[in-house]
Amino acid sequence: MNVTELARKLKIPTKELLEILPEAGFGIGKKAIKINDSIAQKIIKAWPAIFAAYKKQFEKEEVIVEEVAIEKKKITIPEYITVKEFSQKAGIQITKVLGELMKSGVLKSMNEKIDFDTASIVGADLGIDVIAEKKDETKSTSAGHEIISEGDLEHLVPRPPVIVIMGHVDHGKTKLLDTIRKTNIMDHESGGITQHIGAYQIIKKEKKITFIDTPGHEAFSTMRSRGAHIADIAILVIAADDGIKPQTKESIKIILAANIPMIVAINKIDKPEANIERVKQELAQENLLPEDWGGKIITQPISAKAGTGVDELLDTILLVAEMNKEKIMANPNRSAVGSVIESHVDKGEGFVATILIQNGTLKLGDLVFIQGMHYGKVKNLKDFLGKSVKQAEPSVPIKILGLKGIPTIGDILEVQTGVERNQKIKSYQLKTQATSIYTRQIKKDKEKEIETFNIILRTDVLGSLEAIITSLDKIQHPKIQLNIIGKGVGPINESDVMLAESNNAIIFGFHSSPTPAAQHLIQEKNTEVKIYKIIYELLDEVKKRMEEKLKPEVNRIVVGKIKVLKIFRKEKNSMIIGGRVMEGRAVLGAKIDATRKDTKVGQGSLTKLQSNKIDVNDLETNKECGIQYDGKPVLEIGDMLELYKEETHEQKIT
Repeated sequence: MNVTELARKLKIPTKELLEILPEAGFGIGKKAIKINDSIAQKIIKAWPAIFAAYKKQFEKEEVIVEEVAIEKKKITIPEYITVKEFSQKAGIQITKVLGELMKSGVLKSMNEKIDFDTASIVGADLGIDVIAEKKDETKSTSAGHEIISEGDLEHLVPRPPVIVIMGHVDHGKTKLLDTIRKTNIMDHESGGITQHIGAYQIIKKEKKITFIDTPGHEAFSTMRSRGAHIADIAILVIAADDGIKPQTKESIKIILAANIPMIVAINKIDKPEANIERVKQELAQENLLPEDWGGKIITQPISAKAGTGVDELLDTILLVAEMNKEKIMANPNRSAVGSVIESHVDKGEGFVATILIQNGTLKLGDLVFIQGMHYGKVKNLKDFLGKSVKQAEPSVPIKILGLKGIPTIGDILEVQTGVERNQKIKSYQLKTQATSIYTRQIKKDKEKEIETFNIILRTDVLGSLEAIITSLDKIQHPKIQLNIIGKGVGPINESDVMLAESNNAIIFGFHSSPTPAAQHLIQEKNTEVKIYKIIYELLDEVKKRMEEKLKPEVNRIVVGKIKVLKIFRKEKNSMIIGGRVMEGRAVLGAKIDATRKDTKVGQGSLTKLQSNKIDVNDLETNKECGIQYDGKPVLEIGDMLELYKEETHEQKIT
């Protein structure tokens, strides 16, 4: 018996069968072609037991492999590390590490730095588990009650409540703040959509209230979450004419997770299509039962545009703050602690951070520490109106000038009296956190080649940079990969232009323009630069550019099958034949695949179709026909012709 025949009977690949049989005690070589019939019968009879034993052995081998994988070497590295240091920590020759980097498209020398993402990918290829080094954490965290130490308890006094305003894009959050503050901030925001977190203070009935405005656009979910975690009360704005939307639901989850009181402001009640009861019904469906329906959720109908109900909303805020006054306390007579709610690089002011003071008082000349690292001395303090002040008390949003670096949003700021050497922030850390944050994504599809779209991203503030990157990460398609090869805060510079040229990339700026030197280089290198002020326009442009690089998708639709019954005439590149429609329909203009005994023998098209010598456009099943087949004259009686059409669709990225 042939080995292939035996393998077919046992339903196993021939190569695998020849590997199993010697292990099972059969003296058959791995290159055997034939097996004695009596031995073949013994194998067939004993096969269930043989295969079970082999499978069990295979499973054991898998377990061993998994155990070995678990025990692979682990190393801990900082956010940035030189190639040489990585090699030493991993215990791998420097040439091998450089080789792996080159395979991934990263060209570095041994003294150049790579970021954690690059190191972790290279480490995985080398069998190393790379773990991020934890930053030195202070005893304080972003949660309000942890900002207050035991020593503060005897000195606590009431502070202004911090209110976060959340909700879906365009539901009127910024207009509500505009009405509350009697200013016109919304018109300054591009497209009427808040681009950054803004923090402001007002006075109502001789009591201060601090407001944090968070963007409602989908891209800014991380910024909304930060806003909720430093607030005391949340106002959820819902448009009466639109109801609960995706970002509304997301905001509800964030507020509930932050465990802070919620007031629902039902906005745009002045519109004819407003339906307050529908909003309340939708709230009930989210397990938020309004007070007037027997629940605990306070609702306040308002019109931010007309000012209707806004005073009542402020009274409600003061009432809820009074009910939670034991939680809204701070000690102003101590060194300041607060959270970074915005940071950016200003051409005239340098590194700037907006801080919400949560405890203590921040003063001019204070030594500022962020996440345990010294960031410099406070040289100037500006309130939300841009006026210089000498100090900032609890719940006050304040802009700090004079920092040595740009902090990350959400970081904790503390004031200390002295600086230890190991707390001084290193120059390369400042560089990576501010104007030159470059990363190269090196994930590749090893199985198939896919299109790539390289971009460099520059924004004015760190919050926008994070928000845009979060949204860009969601733009995915199996046939094209988006690579953010460069990202940073500040103006577009010459390095960006050179990087774009060498990687065939487009530079996208968000509220960020080129420096004069960079502008000259852009014209010289003919580099494409796109500047945007509205985030969704930037995201739409990226999607559009990616779609342009995708090839149209061709769908094949089978319309019918014809069996060849007679050959009337053969010409150089065509044939006249007679046949019968066996399935579907015969359609004029259809493409044809000709098969003989399930083997493709030719390809062509149906250029003429007749029934009873009359030209027709299509013909149904079981009808005989005469056709002109354009293609190589290889058809024979008995061949099957599969008729199909091709539909082309432009590929879209959702």
